[in-house]
Amino acid sequence: MANSQQPSQHFFESQRLRLSYWAWGDEDAQPLILVHGGRDHARSWDGIAEAFAADHYVVAPDLRGHGDSDWSPGSEYTTAQYAVDLLTLVERFDQPVQVVCHSFGGQVTFLAAGAYPDRFASIVAIEGRVPGLFEEPEPMNPERFRTYVEQRRSLETRQVRRYPNLASAVQRVREMNPRLSPEQARHIAVHAVREDGNELIWKFDNWSRPGVRRDEYTLEEMRGFIEAIACPVLFLMGSEAGLMRGMERWVEGLSGVRPVTVEGAGHWVHHDQPERLIALAREHFGAG
Repeated sequence: MANSQQPSQHFFESQRLRLSYWAWGDEDAQPLILVHGGRDHARSWDGIAEAFAADHYVVAPDLRGHGDSDWSPGSEYTTAQYAVDLLTLVERFDQPVQVVCHSFGGQVTFLAAGAYPDRFASIVAIEGRVPGLFEEPEPMNPERFRTYVEQRRSLETRQVRRYPNLASAVQRVREMNPRLSPEQARHIAVHAVREDGNELIWKFDNWSRPGVRRDEYTLEEMRGFIEAIACPVLFLMGSEAGLMRGMERWVEGLSGVRPVTVEGAGHWVHHDQPERLIALAREHFGAG
């Protein structure tokens, strides 16, 4: 992955946390925010950020519990908290922002943009996660709460993955997405790990895993947020991604949302087909 322009790192405060973001380009240009998904980090966007830095001020935050951002006190992570963090960053700009978001970052963006539509100029959602599409969350009851408690407690004894060297972490990254080139995988791994003694561990907080979040939204609730978004939304799906199958038909029923399937891409469209993503995003931003 080319490193034609090194980004600068900055920090901001949100809900008592010190959160990291990386920036490329001229601060006076159109702001473009890149929102990563779960168990990822801001620097996985480097190639995309560099492509837009000539005419945008590109900002890629590390979500709370990820990358170089603080972990949440009490190990509690909710989608709403992530959305508040995003809005805190968005409000630093004096004009509506453009956004490219991936997976869980899509859900975070949908909540923020649905509640504050005037702050967003255009959105490209890559495999944006929409909870409830395949299985509606059950109403809270004693049995469901017991499941939640057991999930939380299981994390107390969950062993952190440890790697003896960077090469083994790179191998794990490539196992998650075999379409990555060796250079891509190494770049992602370098920024995803930190030293712990003589070993490497992932930077993300194990407690941030989506299976143990308390706040779940029904499909109709998410529909309400997405339909409240005032700016145009481009919803990208990878043709080879099994995670989002069935999404296109649902998205087609939403006003203001244009679904596009990207051939030759899995869940990580921005890694698998970066040039195609860049072209689609530029076209979308121009149309908006």
